Amino acid sequence: MKIKLSAFLLFLLLSFSAENILNAQNKIWSVDDCIQYALNKNIQVQKAVVSNSIYNEDVNLAKSARYPSLSGSVRQNFNWNNVTDNTTGATVFKGTNGVNISASSGMTIYNGSRIRNGVRQTETNYEADKYNTEVIKETVSLNVLNAYLQVLYAEELVRNSHDQITSLDQQVTLASERLKLGAIANSDYLQVKSQLATEKQTLAIAQSQLAINRITLMQIMEYPIANDFQIEHPNLDSLINQKRAPDPVEIYQTALGIKPEVKNAELLKKSSQIGIDLAKAGHYPNIALNTGVSSSYSGYQTSYSTSYQPGSFGSQLSRNISPSIGLSASIPIYLNRQVKTNVEVAKLNSNTAELNELNTKDILRKAIEQSCQDVISSQIEFDAATEAYNAVKESYDVASEKFNQGIMNSVDFLIQKTTFITTESSYLQSKYKLIFSYKVLDFYAGLPLSFKK
Repeated sequence: MKIKLSAFLLFLLLSFSAENILNAQNKIWSVDDCIQYALNKNIQVQKAVVSNSIYNEDVNLAKSARYPSLSGSVRQNFNWNNVTDNTTGATVFKGTNGVNISASSGMTIYNGSRIRNGVRQTETNYEADKYNTEVIKETVSLNVLNAYLQVLYAEELVRNSHDQITSLDQQVTLASERLKLGAIANSDYLQVKSQLATEKQTLAIAQSQLAINRITLMQIMEYPIANDFQIEHPNLDSLINQKRAPDPVEIYQTALGIKPEVKNAELLKKSSQIGIDLAKAGHYPNIALNTGVSSSYSGYQTSYSTSYQPGSFGSQLSRNISPSIGLSASIPIYLNRQVKTNVEVAKLNSNTAELNELNTKDILRKAIEQSCQDVISSQIEFDAATEAYNAVKESYDVASEKFNQGIMNSVDFLIQKTTFITTESSYLQSKYKLIFSYKVLDFYAGLPLSFKK
């Protein structure tokens, strides 16, 4: 019975493992899947999360300064000296055994609002670092999107190259039959055959580029290189040439309220301003309440192993309890310009933070202006590429028909075919450039990078 149960459990385990492997192999990765995987695995994102946890601990430490501190100590002492015995008059070497126990507590009553401002500053830094984490995540997401589109572009090039080879195969066969019939010269046949070899080379280059693009995407995702890695092919028709007329001022105003790099810069400026208040607190006294309690125990022993015990350990500690309480004030009078220097440095740091905020917003404005122009330029390029592609394809279709009917020589036909292949490649390039420019504009407007509607 035990053997059957073990065999059954082993069967379930193997089935479960095989199912997981099969699911992993058959997974089709959407751009959302790729981005989410990259965010979970990216080292920089993970380091940013750890950094945010450290800032959170700084907040907890700053808040704990509001409460009293408590510490205790225990000290054991052994002392030896020569002592004259009053009864016998003899001098003996005696040792003293002493124990001191104490506990103390202190609490800051006033320190120029250092604690309150310290809490404010650490909380501000914590929030700023969270936005910094979001900046890193957005950068990773954009990189994944770009790599994802490059894979789609390379796959289309490979498909088109396959189609060209299939078409040329048929045309080589047709040219071979005509050569046997004496309808064309051997040079015409060789030219078509040479073009087929060129297209096979083009296919090899396209396949190599596709492999490189796939590896680039997997590496950005921190995904182990796998031959069975496949991405989803979304319907991009709705994203092509939306005839947008983006307003950079409007998009910039939207971005100022949502982009994490702006929030990060604003909070760091706020933190630096709090730093000025912290530095100024050095001008004010520090007043603290201190309390404590102590007790001691003392015992004697001689070199002759005799001992004298003036009360038990517990009774001595109880009898010798000594509590204390007091106020202390530390008043700065002259500190070699330390406080004044700290204040001036804090003000300069605040100026730097303000300039960093302006620079961050300026960089964002320029990026949005460039993105808007990219969309306009990409739309114009795509329109021109589409028009050229349609015209050249129509001309190529006519040329193919003439070549198949034997009323066009191979030289003229191959010129038309080469022009068509070049135009088709330019069309695909402009198509994916346009899609990426749209998604970047969406990114600044706070829209998701997903291809889902």
